Formats: sequence, structure tokens, C-alpha cells
Amino acid sequence: FLGVIRIGILDRQFQVQAGDTNNMSVLGSYVVGLAFAAGWTPCVGGVLTAVVMTASVEETAWQGLRMLLVFGVGLTLPFVVAAFFIKPFLGFAARFRQHLGAVEKVMGALLIVFAILLITNSVNEIANWMLEMFPAFLNI
Repeated sequence: FLGVIRIGILDRQFQVQAGDTNNMSVLGSYVVGLAFAAGWTPCVGGVLTAVVMTASVEETAWQGLRMLLVFGVGLTLPFVVAAFFIKPFLGFAARFRQHLGAVEKVMGALLIVFAILLITNSVNEIANWMLEMFPAFLNI
């Protein structure tokens, strides 16, 4: 992400030109949804596993179902909103593309900071501090 080391096979992308989005059909919207799903599956898989495991040990099945429902709504709502505003969203994405290099570098730096926090076991200390400062988090 920082661009310090470039490994060719890991530094590839696949893009498909959407063409004219003014006449997007239901099938076109479905294909866009499939593309999002394919791109986000690796990111969501670990979190979904944790949510399913947590839901499976709830006191009742309804509590577990509620947890999964909240996760599902929280995950899909931004995409549903984006679908309603696909034209302005694609326009924003095209304008924002020039900033992707800077965003990538910031994300790389944040990954390094988080790795240091994990290695030094500081994440637990920060979590404990947050619970002490904001006791309401205990109810979440």
C-alpha cells in the first residue's frame, strides 16, 4: 500500500468498463451487485464468521437471528443507498479516483500502526481504556 515494495503479481487489478450507465437495466444492476459481492467477499468472510459464531451462542435463537439481521442490514444498507444514487455515485467515484494514491498510502500507514499495536498487545490496553472511559460500550 505504501508503494515501497512492489510485487507484480500482487499489484494487479481487474476493471470492466461499465459503458453508458444512463440506460442501465435490471440485469446491469444485478451484474454490478455481483461485482461488489465478488470484491467484498474476502473482506466480509472473517467478520461474518465471527458474527455467526457469536450469534450461535446467544441465549435464544431469536437473539442470534436479531444479531445476524442487524449485521446484514448494516452491511447491505450502504449498497442499497448507492444503488438508488448510482449516477451521482459513479460521478463521485470518477472524480475521487485522482486521490486513490494518497488514500492507499494513508491506509498502508494505518496498517503498519495497527500491526505495531497488535505486536505490542496495545489493542487490549486501548480497548480496556475505552471501556473505562465509556462504560456504555459494555451494553453493546
